[in-house]
Amino acid sequence: MRIVTVVGNRPQFVKAAAVSRRLRERHEEVLIHTGQHHDDALSAVFFRELDLPAPDHELRLGGGTNLQQTSRMIAELEALIVGAGEAGVVDAVLVYGDTNTTLAGALVAADLGIPIAHVEAGMRSFDRRMPEERNRIVTDHLAQLLLVPTETATRNLEREGLADLTVDVGDVMTDVTLLVHPKARERADAWLAERDLEPGGYLLATAHRAGNVDDPERLTALVDVLTAAATTERPLVLPLHPRTAARLTEHGLDERLRGAPGVRLVDPVGPLDFATLLVGAAAVLTDSGGVQKEAYLAGVRCVTLRDTTEWGETVTAGWNALVDLNARAAVDAIDVPLPPVRPDVFGDGQAGERVVVALERAFA
Repeated sequence: MRIVTVVGNRPQFVKAAAVSRRLRERHEEVLIHTGQHHDDALSAVFFRELDLPAPDHELRLGGGTNLQQTSRMIAELEALIVGAGEAGVVDAVLVYGDTNTTLAGALVAADLGIPIAHVEAGMRSFDRRMPEERNRIVTDHLAQLLLVPTETATRNLEREGLADLTVDVGDVMTDVTLLVHPKARERADAWLAERDLEPGGYLLATAHRAGNVDDPERLTALVDVLTAAATTERPLVLPLHPRTAARLTEHGLDERLRGAPGVRLVDPVGPLDFATLLVGAAAVLTDSGGVQKEAYLAGVRCVTLRDTTEWGETVTAGWNALVDLNARAAVDAIDVPLPPVRPDVFGDGQAGERVVVALERAFA
């Protein structure tokens, strides 16, 4: 088989790391990186640390509105995928998750008549205000192979009449987590001590969603949450996403956040350093879908700065709380005792192999 894989941001690099090596052992893969995240801290370091094959084509298509970004991706991807087809038949286009990259890859493949395989299909937050929700729904309804991570995702697709296209492979992020988290725990004590942090003695935060950082009122509320959660006794570490940094400066909130007691702003970190921060944290506050899941897999309390989530299993199990941008609710949720049981809902670490087998059965 010849598979064209399209990725563009941090979570997709993590997911592709579970699949690309296995795929290339038996088939040909053309890997396209759209550059939705293109600076080293959010891109190249992930390829290095996760041993993800270097992209065959790397674009720099980040920035702009969702529509501007997606339209640029469509034009560039069409030329590259047509070019890949000229060198031999493209059996499928493989996309991951719910980003603009995902949607652009699916739209181009559909227009060119090439089958689409969607990893992490079937996830629903049931909030169509979110571009991610719209992206994942459209991609699922264009795809010919829906590779789902959980039973909940399977049920979602059954309700939408897509059961016949669905294969439950488990969660590919679990594969990578089972490799990275043990390394993170081994180095955590020394690595954290070098940064004047103690295991269990700090909070970790991430924030980058357009719905939280692009609107000045919600960005102000986000700063309220972070400053309320941070204390000098239990600092809050925030690897600052470039998008969030730009909005903080634009709306005059940068100094307020930097000057708050207990808030530590740091540059974005690679996957191993982030995992090290995560496994040592007392809790993580985030608006990221991927980080919600990573926290669950690490056994760390998650406080989600949204009012919906595509990973409802983590909430049902009691390991994740949806607080939106309510500072009081966020602070209260941090110290809620964790349940004694953490159900195994995201698979056994063999999802990458199952993805390759499913591709072979569908398209080889």
